[in-house]
Amino acid sequence: MNATLAIAGKEIREGLRNRWIVATTLLLGLLALTLSFLGSAPTGSTGARALDVMVVSLSSLTIFLIPLIALLLSHDAVVGEAERGTLLLLLSYPVARWQVILGKFLGHLVILAIATIIGYGAAGLALSFLSGDGFSEGWAAFGRMIANSIGLGAAFLAIGYAVSALARERGVAAGIAIGIWLLFALVYDMVLLGVLVVDQGAVITPPVLNALLLLNPADVYRLLNLAGSEGAALATGMAGLASDSALPAPVLVSAMIGWIVFPLALASMLFSRRQL
Repeated sequence: MNATLAIAGKEIREGLRNRWIVATTLLLGLLALTLSFLGSAPTGSTGARALDVMVVSLSSLTIFLIPLIALLLSHDAVVGEAERGTLLLLLSYPVARWQVILGKFLGHLVILAIATIIGYGAAGLALSFLSGDGFSEGWAAFGRMIANSIGLGAAFLAIGYAVSALARERGVAAGIAIGIWLLFALVYDMVLLGVLVVDQGAVITPPVLNALLLLNPADVYRLLNLAGSEGAALATGMAGLASDSALPAPVLVSAMIGWIVFPLALASMLFSRRQL
């Protein structure tokens, strides 16, 4: 465990030195503020609080941005160090390969969590006080949204590590990572929507739809946010899907944990068999 924490600390220090934390925090904070103030206009007509509308706006932003940041952080964690020759030096110390994967993952997760909490939290505080909501009930849903966002980032970090352990070149790993991001953030839901329109409920019954939604961590994240906030459900067109999915929060949380654990285990297995 000491070796794992030491590797995690090394990744955090490198993130500070390379300004990953500062850049990601500023990016998330600026985009969150922009979306929040632009999206706060409809609150009067929907009856939702400003923070509820912010949860919806930031959920949409998170589905595209957090997975991309996570994959950029992790896609070359193994293959990049192997190409630079630093991985052999690291493995010359008394450290197991699974500890390398876990330590790097924890370090990158801390970087992503710091950026998300500070960036989104600052935007939430600014909007809350300027809108006059203060510390309203919307903060519970907002806090869950931040926690869910970190969970989504952890899932894509784990996926990125599996890609990095599999690929032999950084360019290949980057290409696969971008493809995975496009698949889960854009293509999957577009294809699923098209199939639902054509199928008209003949084959894609509600249980089948639930299973298909669980196969995309972005959809699991979206449903987790809607399940925890009635105000957020009022402010988004996904409310109908959330009510029809009948997936309870424990199932969604378990699915998100699975999206973290299984790719990370796959990355550890692939790295253990990798020839350096």
